[in-house]
Amino acid sequence: MSRSIGLAHIIRHDDGTSSGVWGIYTLQSAFQPIFAFREGKLSVAAFEGLIRPFRDGEPQSPMSFFSACPAADRLHIEALTRTLHLLNAGACLPQEASIFVNFDPSVFTERAVADNALREMRLVLHEAGIDPGRVVCEVTEQRSASQETLHGFVAALKGNGFRIAVDDYGADDSDINRIKELKPDIVKFDAHWITQLMESGAGFALLTSMVKSFEAQGIRTVFEGIEEGWQLELAEKSGASMVQGFVLARPELAPTSFRVFGRDGPSPTAAGATSVTAGAPHAARAAKVFGRRGTP
Repeated sequence: MSRSIGLAHIIRHDDGTSSGVWGIYTLQSAFQPIFAFREGKLSVAAFEGLIRPFRDGEPQSPMSFFSACPAADRLHIEALTRTLHLLNAGACLPQEASIFVNFDPSVFTERAVADNALREMRLVLHEAGIDPGRVVCEVTEQRSASQETLHGFVAALKGNGFRIAVDDYGADDSDINRIKELKPDIVKFDAHWITQLMESGAGFALLTSMVKSFEAQGIRTVFEGIEEGWQLELAEKSGASMVQGFVLARPELAPTSFRVFGRDGPSPTAAGATSVTAGAPHAARAAKVFGRRGTP
């Protein structure tokens, strides 16, 4: 089996972590915790891998990095970022936590591309010591050049023990079709859309209905971009399975402090927060029903 594209651009460090190199950029992994509601409390269930580019030691925005990369390089950069996240997850995250990694559907143009991506994933996971069951493959919102290839690849991922998440679920009519076609294990709701729905009673009722519908199908839900206490309270009331956002924890560069937050360990708290117990009194939260002003 040939060496993977991702591993060929990896630099190992003495602390066990890895960084990537692509042209003039150095790439590092950051991880943000995803929390699950369990018996009225929040506990760390997973982490999302996020790329952090640097140029001459100075941080760059991920958007500017990806914009500067030629379209022809996108497939290889995708492989590199996933490789980097998985190696660092193996080095510095709790062993029981799930790991979310992104897949851009637009790069899957033909069957050979999908087959190579799956082969590389298996190779990297073997090196990182991670079981495929821990990995959630997050399909982003970009359209695939070949829907047939994407569907075949998703089916192959499931067949190899990986789980599938649909990212940025929101108001777009095509989102429901994505759910029907990909049959994901997890749906991540778009942060901006969630906030809009939470601003009114009717919107919150719709949000709650969608969560219940997914749960009835065996699909777990994640609310992204939770930045304020009132949003966290409404997320719990809606029945959402998991939440992610700055109100709970910000992303940390690898090596992170998150290894200590294992099954029996404490959960990280938001800056200035007094507790991450869902539904408990919170110094940063006022008692609100809907939205910032308690809209009826």
